[in-house]
Amino acid sequence: MIFTYNKEHVGDVLMVIVAEDKGQAVQFERKGQVARVFLEETGKTVAWNIFEASSLVELDGNGQVFLTDEQVATLNAELAKEGFTESLVNDNAPKFVVGQIVELVPHPDSDHLNICQVNVGDKTVQIVAGAPNAAQGLKTIVALPGAMMPSGSLIFPGKLRGEDSFGMMCSPRELA
Repeated sequence: MIFTYNKEHVGDVLMVIVAEDKGQAVQFERKGQVARVFLEETGKTVAWNIFEASSLVELDGNGQVFLTDEQVATLNAELAKEGFTESLVNDNAPKFVVGQIVELVPHPDSDHLNICQVNVGDKTVQIVAGAPNAAQGLKTIVALPGAMMPSGSLIFPGKLRGEDSFGMMCSPRELA
């Protein structure tokens, strides 16, 4: 879940991204100060827009913002008050971590991609990467699903040429 806020350019709207829309058609329903954005085909919620958000929670920053559990509980109360049955789950786990490549095999359907098993501290995740310097033992910064890159790009689990990928190994340029 990613919270973004930009009062100067968007207005007093807290945008909450809960899932990737993968370019699919979306619709929305608005009740009071809350709008739910959902996939047209399945009805799955992909985002929430909370209008006049600063009247509910204190918001500082421009771009990605991080909320406390108490602030998320306040937002959930607002969702319920407006008649929505879903709730937000605050995930404060770090999204940028140090990872070490523990296994690397060439992608069977690419001449430049590798399928990497990357230890990120508490678990090992599979990441498909095209970095020419990727090698077993290399330590790098890993953006896990739910990360927002400095460019504004979002990291979601996905597939690259048919292989699951659960994050992105980052170069210094991608982190600037």
